[in-house]
Amino acid sequence: MKQVLLAFQFLTIVPVRVNGDISDRDIARSAAFFPAAGAFQGLATACIALLSAYLFPSEITSGLVLLTFIVSNGGFHLDGLADTFDALAVKSTGDPAKDRDRKLAIMKDSTTGAIGVIAIVMTILLKFLFLNNVISSSLPPARYAYLFLMPVFSKWGMLPLMFHGLSVRRDGLGKMFIDNIRTGTVALGSLLLISFYAVADMLCLHTDYGTGAIALFFVLFAVFYIFCLLSAKFFKDRFGGLTGDTLGAAGEISEILYLLVISIWLQHFI
Repeated sequence: MKQVLLAFQFLTIVPVRVNGDISDRDIARSAAFFPAAGAFQGLATACIALLSAYLFPSEITSGLVLLTFIVSNGGFHLDGLADTFDALAVKSTGDPAKDRDRKLAIMKDSTTGAIGVIAIVMTILLKFLFLNNVISSSLPPARYAYLFLMPVFSKWGMLPLMFHGLSVRRDGLGKMFIDNIRTGTVALGSLLLISFYAVADMLCLHTDYGTGAIALFFVLFAVFYIFCLLSAKFFKDRFGGLTGDTLGAAGEISEILYLLVISIWLQHFI
Protein backbone atom coordinates (compact mmCIF):
# COMPACT_ATOMS: atom_id res chain seq x y z
CA MET A 1 0.00 0.00 0.00
CA LYS A 2 2.89 2.33 0.77
CA GLN A 3 4.15 2.03 -2.79
CA VAL A 4 0.72 2.77 -4.26
CA LEU A 5 0.48 5.93 -2.16
CA LEU A 6 3.98 6.95 -3.20
CA ALA A 7 3.03 6.63 -6.88
CA PHE A 8 0.04 8.93 -6.34
CA GLN A 9 2.18 11.33 -4.33
CA PHE A 10 4.78 11.60 -7.09
CA LEU A 11 2.45 11.86 -10.09
CA THR A 12 -0.79 13.50 -8.94
CA ILE A 13 -2.01 16.32 -6.76
CA VAL A 14 -3.92 13.88 -4.54
CA PRO A 15 -2.97 14.90 -0.96
CA VAL A 16 -1.80 11.49 0.28
CA ARG A 17 0.51 11.00 3.26
CA VAL A 18 2.95 8.11 3.51
CA ASN A 19 3.84 7.12 7.06
CA GLY A 20 6.98 5.37 8.22
CA ASP A 21 10.44 5.16 6.75
CA ILE A 22 10.76 5.28 2.97
CA SER A 23 13.72 3.55 1.36
CA ASP A 24 15.14 3.94 -2.14
CA ARG A 25 13.73 0.49 -2.83
CA ASP A 26 10.22 1.60 -1.84
CA ILE A 27 10.51 4.59 -4.15
CA ALA A 28 11.71 2.49 -7.08
CA ARG A 29 9.03 -0.17 -6.54
CA SER A 30 6.31 2.49 -6.49
CA ALA A 31 6.98 2.94 -10.22
CA ALA A 32 5.05 -0.29 -10.80
CA PHE A 33 1.92 1.60 -9.76
CA PHE A 34 2.46 4.56 -12.09
CA PRO A 35 -0.26 3.18 -14.43
CA ALA A 36 -2.67 3.23 -11.46
CA ALA A 37 -1.92 6.91 -10.90
CA GLY A 38 -2.46 7.41 -14.62
CA ALA A 39 -5.79 5.58 -14.37
CA PHE A 40 -6.92 8.05 -11.70
CA GLN A 41 -5.94 10.93 -13.95
CA GLY A 42 -7.63 9.28 -16.94
CA LEU A 43 -10.83 8.63 -15.02
CA ALA A 44 -11.00 12.28 -13.97
CA THR A 45 -10.53 13.51 -17.53
CA ALA A 46 -13.03 11.01 -18.95
CA CYS A 47 -15.64 12.22 -16.44
CA ILE A 48 -14.95 15.84 -17.35
CA ALA A 49 -15.30 14.98 -21.04
CA LEU A 50 -18.55 13.13 -20.41
CA LEU A 51 -20.10 16.05 -18.52
CA SER A 52 -18.74 18.68 -20.89
CA ALA A 53 -20.02 16.89 -23.99
CA TYR A 54 -23.60 17.62 -22.93
CA LEU A 55 -22.93 21.34 -22.59
CA PHE A 56 -20.20 22.40 -25.01
CA PRO A 57 -18.84 21.72 -28.50
CA SER A 58 -15.78 19.53 -28.98
CA GLU A 59 -13.31 22.45 -28.94
CA ILE A 60 -14.32 23.56 -25.46
CA THR A 61 -14.49 19.97 -24.25
CA SER A 62 -10.94 19.43 -25.53
CA GLY A 63 -9.77 22.51 -23.67
CA LEU A 64 -11.36 21.38 -20.42
CA VAL A 65 -9.92 17.88 -20.81
CA LEU A 66 -6.46 19.33 -21.40
CA LEU A 67 -6.81 21.58 -18.37
CA THR A 68 -7.77 18.57 -16.26
CA PHE A 69 -4.70 16.69 -17.45
CA ILE A 70 -2.43 19.57 -16.48
CA VAL A 71 -4.05 20.31 -13.12
CA SER A 72 -4.31 16.68 -12.02
CA ASN A 73 -0.53 16.24 -11.98
CA GLY A 74 0.34 19.77 -10.94
CA GLY A 75 1.95 20.61 -14.29
CA PHE A 76 5.36 19.47 -13.09
CA HIS A 77 5.98 17.39 -16.22
CA LEU A 78 5.60 20.56 -18.27
CA ASP A 79 8.27 22.12 -16.07
CA GLY A 80 10.59 19.22 -16.86
CA LEU A 81 9.78 19.60 -20.56
CA ALA A 82 10.74 23.28 -20.49
CA ASP A 83 14.00 22.63 -18.61
CA THR A 84 14.93 19.82 -21.00
CA PHE A 85 14.38 21.91 -24.12
CA ASP A 86 16.23 24.88 -22.64
CA ALA A 87 19.18 22.54 -22.07
CA LEU A 88 18.94 21.08 -25.57
CA ALA A 89 19.10 24.59 -27.01
CA VAL A 90 22.61 25.21 -25.61
CA LYS A 91 25.04 25.76 -28.45
CA SER A 92 28.07 23.52 -28.63
CA THR A 93 31.51 24.86 -27.71
CA GLY A 94 33.27 21.89 -29.27
CA ASP A 95 34.02 20.36 -25.89
CA PRO A 96 31.47 17.55 -25.22
CA ALA A 97 32.21 17.34 -21.48
CA LYS A 98 31.89 21.09 -21.01
CA ASP A 99 28.72 21.21 -23.10
CA ARG A 100 27.18 18.43 -21.02
CA ASP A 101 27.94 20.22 -17.76
CA ARG A 102 26.40 23.44 -19.10
CA LYS A 103 23.26 21.61 -20.20
CA LEU A 104 22.83 19.94 -16.83
CA ALA A 105 23.39 23.26 -15.05
CA ILE A 106 20.74 24.95 -17.19
CA MET A 107 18.35 22.08 -16.48
CA LYS A 108 18.68 22.75 -12.75
CA ASP A 109 18.14 26.48 -13.18
CA SER A 110 14.72 27.54 -11.87
CA THR A 111 14.19 30.08 -14.64
CA THR A 112 12.60 29.18 -17.96
CA GLY A 113 14.10 30.37 -21.23
CA ALA A 114 12.47 31.20 -24.55
CA ILE A 115 12.92 27.69 -25.96
CA GLY A 116 11.34 26.19 -22.85
CA VAL A 117 8.32 28.46 -23.19
CA ILE A 118 7.99 27.57 -26.88
CA ALA A 119 8.18 23.87 -25.99
CA ILE A 120 5.34 24.24 -23.48
CA VAL A 121 3.18 26.26 -25.88
CA MET A 122 3.70 23.85 -28.78
CA THR A 123 3.06 20.82 -26.56
CA ILE A 124 -0.21 22.26 -25.28
CA LEU A 125 -1.23 23.30 -28.79
CA LEU A 126 -0.52 19.88 -30.29
CA LYS A 127 -2.34 18.13 -27.46
CA PHE A 128 -5.35 20.37 -27.93
CA LEU A 129 -5.47 19.74 -31.68
CA PHE A 130 -5.10 15.99 -31.31
CA LEU A 131 -7.57 15.83 -28.43
CA ASN A 132 -10.12 17.75 -30.46
CA ASN A 133 -9.58 15.38 -33.37
CA VAL A 134 -9.99 12.29 -31.17
CA ILE A 135 -13.08 13.67 -29.42
CA SER A 136 -14.76 14.78 -32.64
CA SER A 137 -13.80 11.65 -34.63
CA SER A 138 -14.85 9.01 -32.12
CA LEU A 139 -18.18 8.09 -30.60
CA PRO A 140 -19.00 7.32 -26.98
CA PRO A 141 -18.23 5.12 -25.17
CA ALA A 142 -14.96 4.52 -27.07
CA ARG A 143 -14.14 8.24 -26.89
CA TYR A 144 -13.94 8.12 -23.10
CA ALA A 145 -11.86 4.95 -23.18
CA TYR A 146 -9.26 6.72 -25.36
CA LEU A 147 -9.09 9.62 -22.90
CA PHE A 148 -8.90 7.28 -19.91
CA LEU A 149 -6.02 5.30 -21.41
CA MET A 150 -3.89 8.27 -22.45
CA PRO A 151 -2.26 8.92 -19.02
CA VAL A 152 -2.19 5.18 -18.28
CA PHE A 153 0.10 4.62 -21.26
CA SER A 154 2.18 7.75 -20.67
CA LYS A 155 2.80 6.85 -17.02
CA TRP A 156 3.62 3.26 -17.93
CA GLY A 157 6.10 4.53 -20.52
CA MET A 158 8.31 5.87 -17.75
CA LEU A 159 9.03 2.32 -16.57
CA PRO A 160 10.85 0.96 -19.65
CA LEU A 161 12.53 4.36 -20.08
CA MET A 162 13.97 4.21 -16.56
CA PHE A 163 14.80 0.51 -16.93
CA HIS A 164 16.82 1.04 -20.12
CA GLY A 165 18.23 4.44 -19.17
CA LEU A 166 21.09 5.60 -16.98
CA SER A 167 21.04 8.27 -14.30
CA VAL A 168 23.31 11.22 -14.94
CA ARG A 169 22.82 12.83 -11.53
CA ARG A 170 24.59 11.75 -8.35
CA ASP A 171 21.49 12.38 -6.27
CA GLY A 172 17.83 13.27 -6.59
CA LEU A 173 14.51 11.51 -6.96
CA GLY A 174 15.15 10.55 -10.58
CA LYS A 175 18.32 8.69 -9.62
CA MET A 176 16.45 6.70 -6.94
CA PHE A 177 14.03 5.43 -9.57
CA ILE A 178 16.50 4.84 -12.39
CA ASP A 179 19.17 3.08 -10.33
CA ASN A 180 16.80 0.78 -8.45
CA ILE A 181 14.11 -0.18 -10.95
CA ARG A 182 14.08 -3.92 -11.70
CA THR A 183 12.49 -6.30 -14.20
CA GLY A 184 9.78 -7.26 -11.71
CA THR A 185 8.73 -3.62 -11.34
CA VAL A 186 8.40 -3.19 -15.10
CA ALA A 187 6.52 -6.51 -15.34
CA LEU A 188 4.03 -5.54 -12.62
CA GLY A 189 3.49 -2.13 -14.20
CA SER A 190 2.92 -3.79 -17.57
CA LEU A 191 0.40 -6.16 -15.99
CA LEU A 192 -1.50 -3.17 -14.61
CA LEU A 193 -1.39 -1.54 -18.05
CA ILE A 194 -2.88 -4.68 -19.63
CA SER A 195 -5.52 -4.88 -16.89
CA PHE A 196 -6.66 -1.27 -17.34
CA TYR A 197 -6.76 -1.71 -21.10
CA ALA A 198 -8.75 -4.93 -20.73
CA VAL A 199 -11.32 -3.14 -18.56
CA ALA A 200 -11.57 -0.27 -21.06
CA ASP A 201 -11.90 -2.77 -23.90
CA MET A 202 -14.62 -4.76 -22.12
CA LEU A 203 -16.64 -1.69 -21.15
CA CYS A 204 -16.10 0.60 -24.14
CA LEU A 205 -13.88 -0.48 -27.02
CA HIS A 206 -14.94 -4.06 -27.75
CA THR A 207 -18.56 -3.01 -28.29
CA ASP A 208 -17.62 -0.86 -31.27
CA TYR A 209 -14.37 -2.27 -32.62
CA GLY A 210 -14.22 -5.96 -31.64
CA THR A 211 -10.82 -7.57 -32.07
CA GLY A 212 -9.48 -4.32 -33.53
CA ALA A 213 -9.12 -3.05 -29.97
CA ILE A 214 -6.64 -5.84 -29.24
CA ALA A 215 -4.61 -4.91 -32.31
CA LEU A 216 -4.60 -1.29 -31.16
CA PHE A 217 -3.11 -2.33 -27.81
CA PHE A 218 -0.19 -4.11 -29.46
CA VAL A 219 0.40 -1.12 -31.75
CA LEU A 220 0.45 1.28 -28.81
CA PHE A 221 2.64 -1.03 -26.73
CA ALA A 222 5.19 -1.42 -29.53
CA VAL A 223 5.24 2.30 -30.38
CA PHE A 224 5.72 3.28 -26.74
CA TYR A 225 8.47 0.74 -26.11
CA ILE A 226 10.39 1.83 -29.20
CA PHE A 227 9.93 5.45 -28.14
CA CYS A 228 11.36 4.63 -24.71
CA LEU A 229 14.41 2.90 -26.20
CA LEU A 230 15.08 5.79 -28.57
CA SER A 231 14.56 8.35 -25.79
CA ALA A 232 17.01 6.56 -23.49
CA LYS A 233 19.64 6.63 -26.24
CA PHE A 234 18.88 10.24 -27.18
CA PHE A 235 19.21 11.54 -23.62
CA LYS A 236 22.36 9.48 -23.07
CA ASP A 237 23.93 11.07 -26.15
CA ARG A 238 22.87 14.61 -25.21
CA PHE A 239 23.17 14.63 -21.41
CA GLY A 240 24.96 11.43 -20.47
CA GLY A 241 21.75 9.87 -19.15
CA LEU A 242 18.36 10.61 -17.65
CA THR A 243 17.24 13.16 -15.07
CA GLY A 244 13.88 13.85 -13.46
CA ASP A 245 13.36 16.62 -16.02
CA THR A 246 13.98 14.36 -19.01
CA LEU A 247 11.54 11.83 -17.57
CA GLY A 248 8.92 14.56 -17.37
CA ALA A 249 9.69 15.69 -20.91
CA ALA A 250 9.38 12.14 -22.22
CA GLY A 251 6.05 11.80 -20.41
CA GLU A 252 4.66 14.91 -22.09
CA ILE A 253 5.90 13.88 -25.54
CA SER A 254 4.52 10.36 -25.08
CA GLU A 255 1.03 11.80 -24.56
CA ILE A 256 1.28 13.53 -27.93
CA LEU A 257 2.54 10.27 -29.40
CA TYR A 258 -0.45 8.41 -27.94
CA LEU A 259 -2.92 10.91 -29.40
CA LEU A 260 -1.12 10.75 -32.75
CA VAL A 261 -1.48 6.97 -32.90
CA ILE A 262 -5.16 7.13 -31.88
CA SER A 263 -5.84 9.82 -34.48
CA ILE A 264 -4.24 7.73 -37.25
CA TRP A 265 -6.14 4.67 -36.04
CA LEU A 266 -9.47 6.50 -36.15
CA GLN A 267 -8.81 7.93 -39.60
CA HIS A 268 -7.51 4.82 -41.34
CA PHE A 269 -8.44 1.67 -39.42
CA ILE A 270 -11.97 2.28 -38.11
